[in-house]
Amino acid sequence: MNTKILKTLDYSSILNKCAHHAATGLGKERVEQLLPSGDFEEVKRRLKATDEAVNVNRLKGGAPFGGIRDIKTAVHRARIGGMLNPAELFDVANTIFGGRRLKRFLHDVHEDYAIESLLFLTEQIAELKTTEDKIKLCIDDNAQVVDSASPELARIRQELRTSETRARDRLEQMVRTPSIQKMLQDNLVTIRNDRYVIPVKQEYRGHFGGMIHDQSASGATLFIEPEAVVQLNNRVRELKLKEETEIEKILRMLTVLVAEVADELLGNVDAVSELDFTFAKAGLAHEMKATLPILNDRGFIKIKRGRHPLIPIESVVPLDIELGNRYTTIIVTGPNTGGKTVSLKTIGLLSLMAMSGLFVPAEEGSQLCVFDAIYADIGDEQSIEQSLSTFSSHMTNIIRILREMTPKSLVLLDELGAGTDPAEGSALAISLLEYIHKMGCRIVATTHYSELKAYAFDRQGIINASMEFDVQTLSPTYRLLVGVPGRSNAFAIAERLGLAKSIIDHARGQVGEEDQRVESMIATLEENRLTAEAERQTAEQLRREVESLRVKLEAQQQRFEEQRDRLFEKAEREAQDAVAKARREADEIIADLRRMQREANEVKDHHLSDAKRRLDQAVPELRKKKAGSQPAKRNPDKLEAGDEVLVTNLRQKGHIVEIVSDTEAMVQLGIMKMKVQLADLELVKAAASAPKKPQQTAASLKRTRDENARMELDLRGSNLEDSLIEVDRFLDESYLANFGQVYIIHGKGTGILRTGIQEFLRKHKHVKSYRIGNYNEGGTGVTVAELK
Repeated sequence: MNTKILKTLDYSSILNKCAHHAATGLGKERVEQLLPSGDFEEVKRRLKATDEAVNVNRLKGGAPFGGIRDIKTAVHRARIGGMLNPAELFDVANTIFGGRRLKRFLHDVHEDYAIESLLFLTEQIAELKTTEDKIKLCIDDNAQVVDSASPELARIRQELRTSETRARDRLEQMVRTPSIQKMLQDNLVTIRNDRYVIPVKQEYRGHFGGMIHDQSASGATLFIEPEAVVQLNNRVRELKLKEETEIEKILRMLTVLVAEVADELLGNVDAVSELDFTFAKAGLAHEMKATLPILNDRGFIKIKRGRHPLIPIESVVPLDIELGNRYTTIIVTGPNTGGKTVSLKTIGLLSLMAMSGLFVPAEEGSQLCVFDAIYADIGDEQSIEQSLSTFSSHMTNIIRILREMTPKSLVLLDELGAGTDPAEGSALAISLLEYIHKMGCRIVATTHYSELKAYAFDRQGIINASMEFDVQTLSPTYRLLVGVPGRSNAFAIAERLGLAKSIIDHARGQVGEEDQRVESMIATLEENRLTAEAERQTAEQLRREVESLRVKLEAQQQRFEEQRDRLFEKAEREAQDAVAKARREADEIIADLRRMQREANEVKDHHLSDAKRRLDQAVPELRKKKAGSQPAKRNPDKLEAGDEVLVTNLRQKGHIVEIVSDTEAMVQLGIMKMKVQLADLELVKAAASAPKKPQQTAASLKRTRDENARMELDLRGSNLEDSLIEVDRFLDESYLANFGQVYIIHGKGTGILRTGIQEFLRKHKHVKSYRIGNYNEGGTGVTVAELK
């Protein structure tokens, strides 16, 4: 990408803003080297990494980069045999630790949120904990070699401290002596040239002997090393030289360790710098309230409420523009100071940012293209030194652009054809636009020439645009209006400023009829646009309200379905529990009756009555429906035994056998008898009236039917052994219920189940006889047993 274009579009200012978000010098260096890419896949990779970093910042508050330093110079010096100082070694250890901590942090994030691009970079960070531990074992947090770095260093420093203490104690003993104090300028011990000395007055210089190491500026004080401590100071100096030698030995050993892992360290630095650079881009996106653009490589741009990133957000006017679909060239006309140049730069700068892997300050859903190059001729670049006029400067740039552009380029031209005769300038502008348009480039050009309005109006793929101007306030609104050519507004502005109406009318008369029609057409277009814009905003508001209602209704429906499912599950569980309880009770009652029969060979009536009561109590009680939920009763008081009725909930016709209670009746449906609620019965045909039988006055005992007993047993799919157990229980219940005959459904199949059941019936004590069912009763698939 041409550096001049980057400068023209203020690209470097964006990089400076981004660099402020880098946590390390390594990241800042990467930001400063960032250039847009024309490779579609490379740009997608960059944006994916930025998007992941944005999400990490949103979810975790940012990645840790503390302690990481630029150690490349130190590592290269260690590799060629140089010795690193303690501060450099300390930076190496901290950078190793910082890289490992950053890697662990991003791995933890990846467990909750996929960040493949960032995770790939962390895989390039080597752990190197052994090297870090060895360095920190020898270098403390103040970048000093510790005593424990080696046994020899510990011994030397211990002896050194002892020798220094002896020398200091000897001198302090001297300065405390009254006879010597009068010879001293100050009663203290100090150091000169790494040796302990005392400040002696000039006139007593020969009293102490020894060596003079320094004197005061006035010469009145001499710093003398008394002869009594010369040997002690010599020993201190000797030990310090040994200490330096041992420290150098330790530093060289640590430098060798660094040199051995130089490649891994440089790889760590590259990976960490790339991560810091990526998170700097995420920080810039947060600062600008930017979004992830949708990329394409087909030359399509659709910016939704895009903002120039260098204009404060509270004062910038958003830009809406589409280019590359129905039209590939936009010609923006209108007066100066209307914002044409800012709109031009916004399109170019947002494209450069997207191609650099940066989020763009626009609404979500904005689409940008990866161009192979962006060319711009913006601003007055007149050069006095080159003796170039404004027109010449523009032409020089445009000629270079024509030589270098391709069909996949974006061309931005400001004030096309300006700086020369209007007639020639407009003709040249039209010719240039025609040439670039035929090339297939995407073009946005600004101009003052009205001739270009008609050119854009007649050409396919080219559209007019203008910057909106408020005639009432005599100020631009800085809004780009695509599809509407610009008006001069000169007459309206002059009239508002107070110019005489006669002068304005005369001026209007000087304007050609064709120009007046064009102005009138533009005014009509603008009026229609404003009306359409208002209607669009109203429709958009209604759409948002409908969408909000739809979301609420879907949420309510989901809650209703979840509640319904929970109620169904609860009802099923309760029903299963009730049926299981009733079955257990029935089994216990039948077992008791069988036991009593075995013991007494007959069942007494009071035993039957007691069993009947217990069976009644075992029937599950179902919740009654709420008032109003039941269908209205259909004349239940008029129903009698023998009436033909319709069972409404089953949609089956039958005959009433008997009225069991005030709310139930026994109904014969084909071969089945069942209890039905009177409310579910609808009279079809009343029974013929018959004389009632006189009531029996004599007292008698008889077996009563079990209201829960069934007249048929379905054994299809069961094996013979289980079926015989069920048949035995069924016959006991039917016998107690005083049924005359019952139906055992065993199916046709192979006949094994039928044969076994009939053999069992032949020997059963309650069975009087049995037969195969008639055609209308199920044929050979049913056995009808007549009970005693």
